[in-house]
Parts: sequence; C-alpha cells; structure tokens
Amino acid sequence: MQQSQRPFANPFLRAMHELLQGRLNPQTRSRLNALIFALTALSWASCTAPDSATQNSGEFESTVTPLNGNSWRYLALGDSYTIGESVASEDRWPNQLQAQLETAMIDDAFEDVVVLATTGWTTSNLSQALSNSGYEEEAWDMVSLLIGVNNQYQGASIEQYELEYENLLQRAIAAADGREDRVFVVSIPDYGYTPFGASNQAQISAELETFNATCKAITDSYNVAHFNITDISQHWPEVEGLVAEDGLHPSGLQYEMWVESFYEDVLELLEP
Repeated sequence: MQQSQRPFANPFLRAMHELLQGRLNPQTRSRLNALIFALTALSWASCTAPDSATQNSGEFESTVTPLNGNSWRYLALGDSYTIGESVASEDRWPNQLQAQLETAMIDDAFEDVVVLATTGWTTSNLSQALSNSGYEEEAWDMVSLLIGVNNQYQGASIEQYELEYENLLQRAIAAADGREDRVFVVSIPDYGYTPFGASNQAQISAELETFNATCKAITDSYNVAHFNITDISQHWPEVEGLVAEDGLHPSGLQYEMWVESFYEDVLELLEP
C-alpha cells in the first residue's frame, strides 16, 4: 500500500525535494547548494553526543499508566477473523498489534492479549460468550471489536445486527472503564474476494457493505474509533498471499497489512 503524499511544510523543503528531482534551474540550484553547505557547517558546529532521548526518538513515551498500575491489558472481541482461523497465533492481528505496541512502548509492561472469539460466531454468540466469560467484571485498558460476517453469512437481518452490535459496543466501552477512547472497531473484511466467495462476489460484497455501513454509523455515534480494513481484503487476487490456505480467511500477511493501516491510531488511543 502506498502512503499518501503530504504537502511540504515550507518552501525550503519543497526546494530540497525539487533539487533531488532535478527540476530546479541552474541558478536556483547553485544558490540552494550554497545554503545547504552553510546549514551543514552550522549543524556540525553545534553537534553534541546523542543522549538516550535522541536514540529512542522512534519510541512512544506514554504519560499514563495502566488501570492496575502495573501492566496494560487488551481484550479483543470477535469471530474467526479475531481468533485468526488458519493462521498461527502470532499471526493473528490482535497479537501482531500488541507486538508493535510493546516495541513502541518499550518501558511499559503488557499482559498477553486476551482473545474472546470463535469461528462462526454471530453478534448473538459473542454476546452470550461475553456474559459467560466474566471479563466484564475485570479492568481492561483497551478493547477491540470486530463482528458481523456470520450475521451476513447466516442470513440474519440487518435490524438484528444493529441491535446486538450496539449492545456489544456499549459493553466494550464499559469494559474499558467506561472510556470510549480506549475502544476501537475494525470493519468486516470482504470474503467475496477469496477463492471461497469469488463465485458470488457481487452479492457478498453488496451485503457486507450494508453491514459495514451500519457498524460504522453506530460506532461513530459513540465517538469510538472505526478502522476500515475492508478495502485491504478486496486486493485479492491482484495481491498474492492475502488469503490463508483454507481459501477463505485472511493470511498472516493480510493481518499485518491491517495492523500497519491503523497501528499509529491505536497508539494514540493510549495517550491521555
């Protein structure tokens, strides 16, 4: 996936870019080279030995602490996409996400991510499992929710999904100590773009579009972050390796692409 092009912050950076691209006329290029030389000399004169803050500039320094005061706790709610059907546990997207968070927040401790998800679950199944789990009585620093594909696959009504999904979202917020800013939702991937669903792609995609629109509308109404990964799932078969060996579920590579698309946004949720 290509990153979007961002405008340059000031004319000097724009000129630098144009210099590298060879688009400046000779006179302007000569003046800019002189300026670059002067700035380089000045920077060398003021150089100091790097300190630990400089060396770790790529790391995220959280100014808040976990609810239990010791370690961050993450609860991932979902179905086969969250449990990572047909991929190794370390390739599940919640596990990949937490691995990236642990790398960025190197001074913080994390408990193992807790995944409450099973292949085939609908919103009704997840709701019952959450009630039986006891997890709602515990304190969670972050909760994610991805649910709905089996509602569509089993022919459940969009009205039923709307009611049950909203209830799950409310309970996810409550589990995150009542903080909607510590909850995020991932959209439903499009299995029409898999060997399993290819023969009925148009209908699958159209129905999932309705479920995803409902999901996003409810999520937005609660001011909860919603991350759209559906377009990533639709890159098959143009992009190889996006589907697991079962011909239906995402591969570890696709899950990695999901995480890369929203990892920085999740990291910001941990800010106060």
